[in-house]
Formats: sequence, C-alpha cells, structure tokens
Amino acid sequence: MLKKQRQLTAVYQKRGRGYIGWIEEIPGANTQGAIFSEAKENLKEAAALIIEANRMATKTLKGAIIRKSLRVSA
Repeated sequence: MLKKQRQLTAVYQKRGRGYIGWIEEIPGANTQGAIFSEAKENLKEAAALIIEANRMATKTLKGAIIRKSLRVSA
C-alpha cells in the first residue's frame, strides 16, 4: 500500500552529547539521537508508528464513524 507523505514540523534541540526532537503536530512524537541524522530518522519512525497506531485504533470503533480530510491553517 502506497503511503501518503505529509509535511510536519520537526523541532530539534542539541542536548548534552546528542539531540532531542519532536513533532509539533503530533503529541507524543518525540525522540533522541547521538547525532542529528539519527534523531531525524528516529523521529520519522516515531511519527509513522503513531499515525499507524491511531489508524489501527479506529478499526476497533463501533457505530457510525466519519473520516474526513481536514485542512487547518495555523
């Protein structure tokens, strides 16, 4: 299945000997890495896992479910 690419805002901060990073639009999507590129790759994986987990969670919902695309200007 071809996955849709999304544009998200990643924030990185140098901490001690490594980097931490998080995605502004996805609560809980945060990570760390010894080098910047490691933190970036870890953050991509964290975001993908959270999005997939949220999709899987909706499959267990009962009743009428409405899924719609939503554009937000922020």
